[in-house]
Amino acid sequence: MVNFEGRVAIVTGAGGGLGREHALALAARGAKVVVNDLGGARDGSGGSATAAEGVVAEIEAAGGEAIANAASVTDYDAVAAMVDQAMAKWGRIDILVNNAGVLRDKTFAKMELEDFRFVVDVHLMGAVNCTKAVWEIMRQQNYGRIVMTTSSSGLYGNFGQSNYGAAKMALVGLMQTLSIEGAKNDIRVNCLAPTAHTRMTEDLGAALPLEALGPDLVTPGLLHLVSDQAPSRCILAAGAGGFERAYVTLTQGVRIVGADAPEQVAAQFDAISDRTGEIVPDMGAAQGMIELSKAQKAHSA
Repeated sequence: MVNFEGRVAIVTGAGGGLGREHALALAARGAKVVVNDLGGARDGSGGSATAAEGVVAEIEAAGGEAIANAASVTDYDAVAAMVDQAMAKWGRIDILVNNAGVLRDKTFAKMELEDFRFVVDVHLMGAVNCTKAVWEIMRQQNYGRIVMTTSSSGLYGNFGQSNYGAAKMALVGLMQTLSIEGAKNDIRVNCLAPTAHTRMTEDLGAALPLEALGPDLVTPGLLHLVSDQAPSRCILAAGAGGFERAYVTLTQGVRIVGADAPEQVAAQFDAISDRTGEIVPDMGAAQGMIELSKAQKAHSA
């Protein structure tokens, strides 16, 4: 039984969509929840605490405990104040779900740099701000569960979403390192890549079978990623009741040196790309070790 009795969770972007489902589900299983939502439009403009307060009311009506917070995740001081609010009320923070996000979609040719910066600031730096604000608390507790909300647009690309995709893939890199650094204090860090019909996907319309893509079908995966039994360094994809894992892999490749090395890279690109024996590295140094092992074998031959 996945249970969160005695746990305190912060869920950003929890005024609607996926964040709301996450907050409601955590509260239903015993967590005390900070429902954070700036309450702005999908592009990040505007702001109101009304959405967050509405979710808190739902949680309280069901017998749970929650507080609303309208801090922008891009404002570190406001995020730190949110964390202080939770600590003052409940004395600990066990779970952080970095879910807040915005969209400003355009092709790269037509996109203003400000729109690129803003989307990266909300998704990437917003998660950095929230994570930094709780990190020392979790280290002192020797317990923490953090989820970054990534996307297939970051993992695999999507037309018109260079800003969003770049930010979402950056969150994977953040997760990879934080999971290593947090391991000794039982801070487990994972990524969730959801497919769901929310305000963020409403423009897709008939391109998706929207009735099958309820955000509630993603949340069970989130609950596992923040539970006592959570994995770490996992990229969990979820949507329509389906769950998959994505991996960043490394092929065995080949060693090429010499004056004609550029030509040989081209000639042997299929061999370089051969996925036979590919690995999921424990850390970035694995790439260098594979490359050095090829050189050592060549020298000892």
